[in-house]
Amino acid sequence: MAIAAITLRPTTAADLMFVRAAEQAADNAQYIRQWSPERHLQACHSDDERHWIVVAENDQAVGYVILMHVQDADDNLHLKRIVIAEKGRGYGRATLEAVLAIAFGDLQAHRVWLDVMTHNRRARHLYESVGFVWEGCFREAAKTPQGYASMDVMGILRPEFMARQQPQGHPQPAPKG
Repeated sequence: MAIAAITLRPTTAADLMFVRAAEQAADNAQYIRQWSPERHLQACHSDDERHWIVVAENDQAVGYVILMHVQDADDNLHLKRIVIAEKGRGYGRATLEAVLAIAFGDLQAHRVWLDVMTHNRRARHLYESVGFVWEGCFREAAKTPQGYASMDVMGILRPEFMARQQPQGHPQPAPKG
C-alpha cells in the first residue's frame, strides 16, 4: 500500500466538533478515553503538548493526534493519542511517520512512547510496523465498560528511528575516532 499524503496542522476551536465525533465513533471509542472540549482546548494551547489535525490531500480532516511532554527534561515524548476517522487508507501510517519525523527532528526527542490496549491488535501491528517495540505492560490499568483492560507500553528510540530512515543498501558511515 502506498503511503497516504497527509499534513498536520494545529487544532483550533473550530475543529473540536470533528475531534469529538472522531473519538466518539464506535470503532474508536472502545480504545480512547473521551476528553471534554475544554481538555482538548487546553492541549491546543499548552506549551508542553501538541494537538494536530490530520489533513488528507483533498483538504479534509481525517484524524487528529496529541503529543505530550514536548518539554520533557529527559527528551521522552508521549504519543497520547492518534485517532483516524477513515481507516484502511494509509492515513494512520502516514500520520505516525509524520509525527515521528517531527518528534525526532524539530523536537529533538530521544524516545517516543505510547500505550495501547493489549487487545487492540490493529493498532499494535501498525506501531510495530513503523519501529515501535514492546517495553512492558500495565496490567488491567484502564477501566472500560467491559471491565479492566491491560495497556502495553511501546517505544521507539532516536537511533532506531534514524536507522529506519537510511536508504536500503546505503549504511551510515561509522563515526571517526
